[in-house]
Amino acid sequence: MKKYTIALFLIGLNLVSWAQNVDFTKENFPNDKDGLKEARKSFEQASDLFEKGKAFYSKAIELFEKANSFNPNNAELHYKLGISYLWSGFKSKCLVHFQKAFQLKPDFVDIHYFLGRGYHLNLELDKAITEYKLFRVEIQNQKKSGDKQLEVNKLIQECEYGKVYVKNPVRVFIDNLGDVVNSKYSDFSPLISADESIMYFTSKRQGSLGDPDSETGEYFEDVYVTRNVNGVWTKPVNLGPPINSDYHDATAGLSADGQKLYLFDGTSKNGDIKYSELKGKDWGKIRNLEKDINTNERETTVCLSPDENTLFFVSEREDGKGGRDIWICKKDKKGRWNDAFNAGSINTPYNEEGVFMHPDGKTFYFSSQGFTSMGGYDIFKTTYDATTNTWTTPENLGYPVNTPDDDVFFVLSANSKHGYYASFSTNGYGEKDLLKISFLGPEKPLILLNEDNLIASKAQPLSSKFVEPIVKVEAVKVTLLKGIISDQLTLQPVEAEIDLVDNVKNEVIATFKSNGSSGKYLVSLPSGKNYGIAVKHPDYLFHSENFDVPANSDYQEIEKNIALKKVAVGAKIILRNIFFDFDKSSLRPESTAELERLIALLSELSHMRIEISGHTDNKGSDEYNQKLSQSRAKAVVDYLVAHGIDAKRLEFKGYGEAQPIVENETEEGRQLNRRTEFKILEK
Repeated sequence: MKKYTIALFLIGLNLVSWAQNVDFTKENFPNDKDGLKEARKSFEQASDLFEKGKAFYSKAIELFEKANSFNPNNAELHYKLGISYLWSGFKSKCLVHFQKAFQLKPDFVDIHYFLGRGYHLNLELDKAITEYKLFRVEIQNQKKSGDKQLEVNKLIQECEYGKVYVKNPVRVFIDNLGDVVNSKYSDFSPLISADESIMYFTSKRQGSLGDPDSETGEYFEDVYVTRNVNGVWTKPVNLGPPINSDYHDATAGLSADGQKLYLFDGTSKNGDIKYSELKGKDWGKIRNLEKDINTNERETTVCLSPDENTLFFVSEREDGKGGRDIWICKKDKKGRWNDAFNAGSINTPYNEEGVFMHPDGKTFYFSSQGFTSMGGYDIFKTTYDATTNTWTTPENLGYPVNTPDDDVFFVLSANSKHGYYASFSTNGYGEKDLLKISFLGPEKPLILLNEDNLIASKAQPLSSKFVEPIVKVEAVKVTLLKGIISDQLTLQPVEAEIDLVDNVKNEVIATFKSNGSSGKYLVSLPSGKNYGIAVKHPDYLFHSENFDVPANSDYQEIEKNIALKKVAVGAKIILRNIFFDFDKSSLRPESTAELERLIALLSELSHMRIEISGHTDNKGSDEYNQKLSQSRAKAVVDYLVAHGIDAKRLEFKGYGEAQPIVENETEEGRQLNRRTEFKILEK
């Protein structure tokens, strides 16, 4: 039996040794001169493109494959074809060609390195480690140290991380967005509005504005838009000028409401970030960011905090930690960006890329080649602590979200249920496709009634029930406020200014605008603040809303359509951010911002006379409610007079519970009825 086993082993060795390199010569193909001529021509043309560099590899692949179909046993062809695939959007295809090259000619330079890369990309991680170690021995024997040895050590560590992630996959569904959205070309870098209603992305598809590159034959990048209609993404549309030009135009960032689009401009220096604002249905002029953001180095992607007062961006500059780093800018009171500073602990000596701040204002996603990457760029998550100005240790999102290939440009919906990014898939439509990730949360353990339990229950019935343990899923702490702002009479959309106010600090946190064409607005409210919302337009009375969002508030969407009123006699406005101490008429400090808005209105319209009225719910006696509402209305008037408004322009009256705006049957209804209003008496 042993002799038989040894014989089989020797036969296997002979089979390997029989694999011989076959050159493109007449001696090897004496009966097909025409086929040889075409194959040799394809091989030589492909080799010429290969020598030009990585930008030409994709075009070389087609010619190499054509030559390979004629002669599948040429070592040089497989070696070059493997390298070409390694630098393409189809990286995993490199392995079969490196294996063939090694079989035909084992002495290729760096072949164990390339075999390691092939196994690594195909998730054959133990084999990859073996090849990397063989390569490491080779460079040690050749006394080659430095960068190459550091690289192979890192690759081995990536495989070790990968083994852990693959063994413990995260619970997600990953779905291709389909051929309506994706093309046979490269589609990547998706950006979504916070409510997941619109997506902008970059594509190299046919139909882009510029002609194909004269050398590579590839279409230039353009920005496209698709909309989410009842959970289905529509056919993408090219945004056209001024967003797209005859050269490369790529998505770089998007504000939460989808009204401000950031673009990567590769024609400016080494690469700059520019932006445009949506004016109704049209995009405005392309503008540059400040000089401290755009330098002579390369800037690539950007994102904003929910209040749009902090900007995060990726830049490759000398005073960083190495490669591309994440940098931060703060906006000053005049709306200008201050000097940029390095984000610190979330940067590594390797490259970071693809920044995204969640609408909760503290959860930050980015891609990095460092930390615990399992290969290339991996997507990481960190949380910012505003009290200590520190970041938590970045956490790898795990497999299968991350792979041994580059995973980058990840964005997440405000409810954290769906993420979007681009990746290559063997079952995809193009070089890169847009994918949707549905996060399922931790798996609930199953409760099984086994035989022992059944026997025990017969002998002594159990009184307690089997209850599946509760799996805690971290809730998202953010409220999305959205709706349409319109004219009360015509119902036509209005482009209004929206001030977001911290009522406790009495300061405007941020200012947004509704869209002039649709009237739509979207504001992200991270949990943990008492917010005042003031909607303003020169031709209308201001409108106010109050949203007290406690720190423990989970994700919610509030749709609030707002109809603005023209300045007219008899018009009434509810002052929703006027607050009193319980059962008293003393104004709380949180009322200051609302009162200042009213003072500004009365100062601007100097002939206007108004009545301030107080209203209560139906709890308590009629006499008590009328007295309380009267004293509260008087407190507002007294404040206005103390701050320069002529008392002759002001009246006050308490209506108690006599003028409810909704039924008093619920606490929510009673809260709405407890209010302060002003009515225009003269204008």
